[in-house]
Amino acid sequence: MKRRVAVTGMGLVTCLGSGVETNWDAVTSGRSGIGVITHFDTSGFSTNIAGEVKDGFDVDGSIPVKELRRLDRHQQYALVAAHEAFKVSGLEIPPADPYRCAMIIGSGMGGLETIENGHDVLKNKGPKRMPPLVIPMVVVNLTPGLLSMKYQFKGTNFGLVNACTSGSSAIGEAYRLVAGGHADIAMTGGTEAVVSAFSVSAFSAIRALSTRNDEPQKASRPFDKDRDGFVLAEGAGILILENLESAKARGATIHAEIVGYGSTGDAYHLVMPDPEGTGAYYAMKFAIEEAGIAPEDIAYINAHGTSTELNDKIETMAIKKLFGDHAYKLSISSTKSMTGHMIGAAGAVEAIFSIMSTKTDTVPPTINLDNPDPDCDLDYTPHKSIRRQIDYAMSNSFAFGGQNAALVFKKA
Repeated sequence: MKRRVAVTGMGLVTCLGSGVETNWDAVTSGRSGIGVITHFDTSGFSTNIAGEVKDGFDVDGSIPVKELRRLDRHQQYALVAAHEAFKVSGLEIPPADPYRCAMIIGSGMGGLETIENGHDVLKNKGPKRMPPLVIPMVVVNLTPGLLSMKYQFKGTNFGLVNACTSGSSAIGEAYRLVAGGHADIAMTGGTEAVVSAFSVSAFSAIRALSTRNDEPQKASRPFDKDRDGFVLAEGAGILILENLESAKARGATIHAEIVGYGSTGDAYHLVMPDPEGTGAYYAMKFAIEEAGIAPEDIAYINAHGTSTELNDKIETMAIKKLFGDHAYKLSISSTKSMTGHMIGAAGAVEAIFSIMSTKTDTVPPTINLDNPDPDCDLDYTPHKSIRRQIDYAMSNSFAFGGQNAALVFKKA
């Protein structure tokens, strides 16, 4: 018998700051965290803007400075976001039954910056000078490994790599573990630190990034006719999922329920989405069917909305195909207009924003939507947040390679 799954903890680190409340205040106020890159020298780069996590992101001092130096930035962000999520959940260390506690964390690229730095050491100083912790700082499964050691979660434990759907896919798979009775508690989400010289130059090589360098905060403009690519960003979103009955029994605060998850593959192209939007359509359809609701019950969609020409048009097409006339009654927004695109962390961060929309009956805006694309003619909540009743919200994530994931959240 399928069990109901509650969200009892959430934590965030993004270019907007650390903490769920800090981030939610920023996105509902329409503030952008995009700025000029400071992590490396951008001389000669066509793009020199990104959504960087600023120094001092560990606002609670949750990680000793000595430990921070031994971790890649994607691991640092995850540990800080997890600290907030675990604290909010009210759980204790160790848990009552650690083998019933799962850990699934997604990341698209893992310790990419550490790989770059390690290569520089090898090239300039030789193999005997290679730092001994490079491998533990690079591989994706070490983030859930580190978190499992910290919180003593000894059940199912793995890192999930699925490009831009990594965070959403991790949440969806963790949800299925708890719903299916294979775990009682799961820590899950996504983390990414890809604002690096290699990453920015590589994404620029396929002309994916915005070059609106003179107006960083206006560069990410999903669904706008004048968009010229996405803005690379970094951060982490971590959630605690629990069997609803046991969460209520221990008096936990229930922030939302996860009620649906859909995942599909386009089987079409390495980097371009299926031009018919079929994979995106079915991911949303399957999530709604699993939730046991009608499409008309969805009030808000946090769109994948990357600010790229094809993605925005095809996501719009898929929404229209699934929702029919109700598509024009939906509130939709892309919070990437403020956070940029966090790759493997994006879906997890946006899942938390979707949950907050149900908690507060607030739709965050899509900023910079000054000249709407005629092919993107739905209500994308331009410029300012709005209030409306949101009993069910959906979060979409799509990726290079044709991976698609959709999550449905229910008001607690």
